[in-house]
Amino acid sequence: MSTVTATTTRRIDAPADRVLAALADYRGTRPRLLPEQFTDYEVVEGGQGPGTQVRWKLHATKKRVRDVHAVVSSTDRHALVESDENSTLVTTWRVESDGPDAAEVVVTSEWNGAGGIGGFFERTFAPRGLDRIYGELLDNLADTVAR
Repeated sequence: MSTVTATTTRRIDAPADRVLAALADYRGTRPRLLPEQFTDYEVVEGGQGPGTQVRWKLHATKKRVRDVHAVVSSTDRHALVESDENSTLVTTWRVESDGPDAAEVVVTSEWNGAGGIGGFFERTFAPRGLDRIYGELLDNLADTVAR
């Protein structure tokens, strides 16, 4: 097994605090940001930032569907960390100021990948697929928080 990492970055034309607040709003804003690859989204507990628990299905491909039960925590005031109770998947949303009216958002997902030839394909193709999925989510975020 090896660690698989997928990272997507976007500059968003909105203040960092507004961007992070939108990402941390798991009840109101977050469901509206999700592309079609996310289904059965449900807030289990909380709904605002750390302490929140959410469930969804992530359709990475037509055949590969991951049931996620994420517990939200924070490493510092610039990040949200979603740790999947069902697997080793950890997704970190980091939002840093890029001037007074802009933010850089970096979303990184890591998990223990498969070994062998299956692991090779996972390490090769999964990051590209997640980049596309999270890229769409970040585009939706940019549209939502723009003035």
